[in-house]
Amino acid sequence: MYYVYILECRDNTLYTGITKDINKRLFEHNNTEKGAKYTKNRRPVKLVYFKDFPDRSSASKEESRIKKLSKIEKQEIISKTIF
Repeated sequence: MYYVYILECRDNTLYTGITKDINKRLFEHNNTEKGAKYTKNRRPVKLVYFKDFPDRSSASKEESRIKKLSKIEKQEIISKTIF
């Protein structure tokens, strides 16, 4: 199982990524050097969206699609999400 996720950074920017383990990846983004270069100076980050996919290929396609969206379009996706 793969997950596409969106993080909201301290400066209100959004970061989109892909992982097999959301909790581990969120910890890495907030606490270790394994977090993305983009999020290191924008900590803390919080998880605002995720969706699961059966394989890496379909998750990568969705990640790419989301990354091409405007911030407003991403916020619309986030606003429809219930954790």
